[in-house]
Amino acid sequence: MRVVLFDVLAPLAALAALIYVGMALAWPLWWVSVCSVLCLLIVQAMVVDYVLYRRDGVTVGTDDEGPGLRLAVVGIAAAALIAAVVVGYAQWTVPYRAMRADVDEVVGIASSVAEASATFTPQDPNASIDRAAGLMTPERAETYRNEFAAVARELTSKNISGQAETISAGVEAIGPAVASVAVVMRGTQNAPNKKPDVAVYALRITLSKDGDDWKVVDVTPINAR
Repeated sequence: MRVVLFDVLAPLAALAALIYVGMALAWPLWWVSVCSVLCLLIVQAMVVDYVLYRRDGVTVGTDDEGPGLRLAVVGIAAAALIAAVVVGYAQWTVPYRAMRADVDEVVGIASSVAEASATFTPQDPNASIDRAAGLMTPERAETYRNEFAAVARELTSKNISGQAETISAGVEAIGPAVASVAVVMRGTQNAPNKKPDVAVYALRITLSKDGDDWKVVDVTPINAR
């Protein structure tokens, strides 16, 4: 058991931890050099341990006079495993959680802006436009108001109201500072003495990250018809 633990598993665990760190870091050149040297030293130590076993019939794990050496072996293996866990968490887990949070945020913003683009009431035709503009960059907000305010006023002057509901929304592409979200929604327009007009709309919402907040920079129809 001592041979298995101290002479086999401990060095193999250290080797596996070093390789895992390299994978988590995507093998930068400096780690290739460091990992190569450390792995070579571990392999050399295993070879020396085997040679001593062949010569003296004793190994690091079975030498009753070398508890300090066994403690050092276990300590090195434990340190390598802890480093692997920390690096893996920092390089993979944290960025993944951050990306999932960004995905949820941009989808929510895109859905809100898309629904606001097709929602208006005669009582307050600009309410949804102002709500959507608050989620946009200042430049895009001004353009958005100019594009949709006139249309909303024209429809509401005829006592036409509109309501939109998101059917589906998904991220087309996302990076650290930009994202593109496709939103499919059902829009309903109601006019006096007419049956409700129901249609399906698809919009592409482009966003950029300003500090810690995502802002909409463009709203375009996916199907121009």
